[in-house]
Amino acid sequence: MKAAVWHGKRDVRVEDVPDPRIEEPTDAVIRVTSSGLCGSDLHLYEVLGPFMNEGDILGHEPMGIVEEVGSGVRDLSVGDRVVVPFQIACGHCFMCDRGLPTQCETTQVREQGAGAALFGYTSLYGAVPGAQAEYLRVPQAQYGPIRIGSDAPDDRFLYLSDVLPTAWQAFEYAEVPEGGTLAVIGLGPIGDMACRIALHRGVRQVIGIDLVPERLERARARGVHTLDLRELDDPAEAVRELTEGRGADSVIDAVGMEAHGNKTGKFLQDAAAALPGNAGAKLAGTAGVDRMSALTSAIDMVRRGGTISLSGVYGGMADPMPMLTLFDKQVTLRMGQANVRRWVPEIMPLLTDQDPLGVDDFATHHLPLAEAADAYDMFQQKADGAVKVVFRP
Repeated sequence: MKAAVWHGKRDVRVEDVPDPRIEEPTDAVIRVTSSGLCGSDLHLYEVLGPFMNEGDILGHEPMGIVEEVGSGVRDLSVGDRVVVPFQIACGHCFMCDRGLPTQCETTQVREQGAGAALFGYTSLYGAVPGAQAEYLRVPQAQYGPIRIGSDAPDDRFLYLSDVLPTAWQAFEYAEVPEGGTLAVIGLGPIGDMACRIALHRGVRQVIGIDLVPERLERARARGVHTLDLRELDDPAEAVRELTEGRGADSVIDAVGMEAHGNKTGKFLQDAAAALPGNAGAKLAGTAGVDRMSALTSAIDMVRRGGTISLSGVYGGMADPMPMLTLFDKQVTLRMGQANVRRWVPEIMPLLTDQDPLGVDDFATHHLPLAEAADAYDMFQQKADGAVKVVFRP
């Protein structure tokens, strides 16, 4: 089969790789009909290379048709149409029973001290072959895949794999009070969708912050009050001016480890990525840092007693944190990978023909898998208005 394969920093190639097969009774194999390109995939493209192996198959946002099921999978049949969450979880362990499938005790990557295994996302999370491919082996298929009975186009349901539950959890963790204000830093796929969810859920004022014109316009068109970072000396002060001087009740950081504006962090990330062999992984795993400008801005702009929700991926082990400010302001900080199956029952009723969240036209680009290398470059450069790319294998 064809798949998008990692070969190094900014080096993604579409190559022939072995077809997946059933390896455990709880496996399934699906034929992928759509697979998203996620902002967190760009971390692999640029920063998290030390944890990648040449030949790793990328991608973690799949939808497709079941081709084969193992003997331990009772609720799936060949021909079923499914969305597959990005994390791999059993559904019955201590953590899964508590709505935390990203911490699944059956699939935790204990040798790395990490949570549940993820599709296509580094050795830290199990080095499981990813979903930007023609076919995908799905472990723990007795729990993970979400059956879709509708014949609606893929885009109606594809984002259940990651974008929708990640944005939904980001909003839930933000705990916006009634009549309150939410600021969202970063209007890529997750930040954009978090704004849509906040407006749908009745948040009085949603402030979206970015520096890409197309992203700002998309958010503005749906009723978000946008702030253009290119025009601001101090985004936190701009937020305070909109909130009676206090700051936002809640802030979502939808940017993460590769925020603009931190040259030292970028230098250290690049240095770890440049080291040979396992040296880069060892450095990143013990002394790695993130570019923290989005998070420090969130800490600045949230009001005293407010809440910050982190949905952007962070991976540093030696990040400096302004603990004095966090403590003094009594800030609540919540974070983590999205617990997909926890939120699906709440999201599914919104995936109707009325389409209140705008999923049907959420993608800006639909491309054949053969163009994956160009798509990664375009998405990283934020060129051609790229906000969300979907591959059609």
